[in-house]
Amino acid sequence: MKTILVTGGAGFIGSNFVDLQVQRGMRVIVLDVMSYAGHRENLEGIKGPGSWELIEGDIQNAELVLSLLKKNQVDAVINFAAESHVDRSISGPGAFVQTNVVGVYQMLWSSTQYWNGLSAERQKGFRFVQVSTDEVFGSLGDSGKFSESTPYAPNSPYSASKAAGDHLARAWFHTYKLPTITTNCSNNYGPKQFPEKLIPHMINCALANKPLPVYGNGKNVRDWIHVEDHCAGVELAYLKGEPGQTY
Repeated sequence: MKTILVTGGAGFIGSNFVDLQVQRGMRVIVLDVMSYAGHRENLEGIKGPGSWELIEGDIQNAELVLSLLKKNQVDAVINFAAESHVDRSISGPGAFVQTNVVGVYQMLWSSTQYWNGLSAERQKGFRFVQVSTDEVFGSLGDSGKFSESTPYAPNSPYSASKAAGDHLARAWFHTYKLPTITTNCSNNYGPKQFPEKLIPHMINCALANKPLPVYGNGKNVRDWIHVEDHCAGVELAYLKGEPGQTY
């Protein structure tokens, strides 16, 4: 049974990923600061051949992260932990810099210290997956698509902070040889999503007979993926991806 550390695992996407991994027979250590978006209820009911354990803590606590890696002899780190709401990033960008930039740095540094102490065989199998967003590439028009070669063009404090985390993950691979992989995904929807996000917000407004808010001029184009499909993609990148690459 492999052991993976999933940060932000009590949140929307993270808890769905934990569910998938427990079904796969993994031992999952969940590290979550339990902010407004993280809830133990998101994990309750998850059962399978594997197991999960919740640790309440901050990814910026490098000493805690390193102790969890060593104590549990972790085989992979999947970093879902992030501040992720664009509107919140505009009104309070500091928290996004702390979690999405400083937090990623601390995770990478702790993981590197742990990885350096592993045997050559275990080093080869270890992975650090940075879960990111397609918003680092900027905006699409009515047509087109992003790819791994699309230039970065973040337009909000949120996307800029995520882009910084992606660059750190890349740098840690090239500088320290830590086997990092970065995934850039579009908007998710599905069970356990926090109600401030667009689809659950619209549903809640409709159920309460409240007006449905239109953002900007109503012509914004968005791509959507179901959270379970995203989690399957992250799993594929973790298991089959090439270190140093983005997907």
